[in-house]
Amino acid sequence: MATIGVYGFDGDSYLQRLRQANVRLLLDVRQRRGVRGPEYAWANSRRLQAALADAGIAYEHHPELAPTTELRQLQYAEDDRRGVGKRSRRELAAEYTRRYTNEILDRADLAPIVSALPTSGIAALFCVERDPEACHRSLVAQRLAERYHVTVEHLRPL
Repeated sequence: MATIGVYGFDGDSYLQRLRQANVRLLLDVRQRRGVRGPEYAWANSRRLQAALADAGIAYEHHPELAPTTELRQLQYAEDDRRGVGKRSRRELAAEYTRRYTNEILDRADLAPIVSALPTSGIAALFCVERDPEACHRSLVAQRLAERYHVTVEHLRPL
């Protein structure tokens, strides 16, 4: 399994990175499947799904793994307190991590995701942050590694 974000990629380099890693299934763990800014319009759900289909990569949306609006607001408040922007965040707030784990991850059934992993190639957890440490997808990946012994690689822009 891999994880990948949006920031730092353009549409072409994103698809190229997925191909290089042999990603066959993209698991979108965003609540809102859009990204602000014209440079990231390619990552909005309909455009992204069309590009993935053209590349032969399957797509699934897993909103049950997305943080709630309240949790995102908690993280934004901590970002403001630290003076960092969402796109420059390097780590998740401890309270956000605790609450996401308790409120979302502990209640999620990851077994169906594991059983649906591709037999050839890999799946990738997808959200927006460039660095996995700054995104809830790293918490999902860590849980999959701990409980299901899934090997995880974090894909970043080259």
